[in-house]
Amino acid sequence: MDQSEKMLARKDGRVGTMIFNNPERHNAVSLEMWQAAARILEDFAADEEIRVIVLTGAGGKSFVSGADISKFEDERATREAVERYNAATEKVYSGVFAFPKPTIGMIQGYCIGGGLNLAVCCDLRFCSDGSRFGLPAAMLGLGYGYAGLKRYIDTIGPAHTKDIFFSARQFGAPEALAMGLVNRVLPDSELATFVAEYTRALASNAPLTVQAIKQISLEVVKPESERDLKRAAELVARCFASQDYVEGRRAFLEKRSPVFTGK
Repeated sequence: MDQSEKMLARKDGRVGTMIFNNPERHNAVSLEMWQAAARILEDFAADEEIRVIVLTGAGGKSFVSGADISKFEDERATREAVERYNAATEKVYSGVFAFPKPTIGMIQGYCIGGGLNLAVCCDLRFCSDGSRFGLPAAMLGLGYGYAGLKRYIDTIGPAHTKDIFFSARQFGAPEALAMGLVNRVLPDSELATFVAEYTRALASNAPLTVQAIKQISLEVVKPESERDLKRAAELVARCFASQDYVEGRRAFLEKRSPVFTGK
């Protein structure tokens, strides 16, 4: 697998994990790291054995704390450099958002700036009770485009989105849960175990059903004129025509756990 020293990828059965590995800088992300992340995502998407992926940060003190500001003069000093950097980050954001399999953000500690952007792209977000969130763009003079803002508004609504962008303030896990930014808050010592159990259970469910839910959900958030309802109907029909549908019925009647193959 193509990875770098500061971007790690692991495969454990049906679960793939991508780790931002820059703990001495609270997992701040450089251009090279974004590029490596895109390659890791491509590998996970192509691997038929992988049914769910987890995104997390190394060190236990930060998920991702945003861009590595120390590299701004090298990576974002000119308009051309900014465009190149933004293209690399958006490739990862949109790749996670539209990933063909479920994505889970496991958040410990700081989830700031680009880290929060990345988390919002995940299907689900689970965090530790000491996690801190924030979007400091207004303190740095950065601009945010349509695609990124839409993902926030689709997740937490326009009022919460404008609040965290306008104020550039940090806030804790309870508020993140209340606004719907995270799905669940766990004690720090329990987070990894919870996510491991959750992903194992998810990965054992019928993959065609899970994939159909993911893809149809992506259609739902598109403008009405762009939705592919025919594709959505085909995904549902594929589930009912599958061997997994037969296996699910039989397992229920036989009072046993089903074994799904994705066929």
